[in-house]
Amino acid sequence: MANLLVTIDGHDYEIDLNPLLPGSDTYTAVVNGQTVTVTVPNLNAPPTEMEWMIIDDRPYEVVLDPNLQWLNAWDGAHSIEVHDRNERVARPRSGDGRVKAPIPGLITRILVEQGASVKAGQPLIVLEAMKMENEIRAPFDGVVSSIPVGTGQTVVRNQVLAEVQ
Repeated sequence: MANLLVTIDGHDYEIDLNPLLPGSDTYTAVVNGQTVTVTVPNLNAPPTEMEWMIIDDRPYEVVLDPNLQWLNAWDGAHSIEVHDRNERVARPRSGDGRVKAPIPGLITRILVEQGASVKAGQPLIVLEAMKMENEIRAPFDGVVSSIPVGTGQTVVRNQVLAEVQ
């Protein structure tokens, strides 16, 4: 059983997560007292490989930051914080600051320039894919050290779009 405190865009959610069956990818989640069924295929894969989940029989496409600081869902990008209430220490920042394309697409806007100070979750680049604009956000507070792509450039999945130090 996992007991989590998840903050999404400043709103707190207490979540108790229990597998429906041992070894199952389907869970019963109690979110602020309300029960939902959640299926997370390939749960043991890195967050960057999670592309969708099913909540109460409805599929949702999601893109997660490898450091679990933001997620991009059908209604846009959201800052997130995940705290495991069963752990005694906070999870340290991980990652090397390379911001990669979560999906292939076209760079339509670059919102920061090299040397700019950014906050975690701040939009850096707008990537258009499948006629949808996706804001690519800073993984943590820092300074943009490089932006090796340009407006109008087509990029592939996992291509480095920016680096934050």
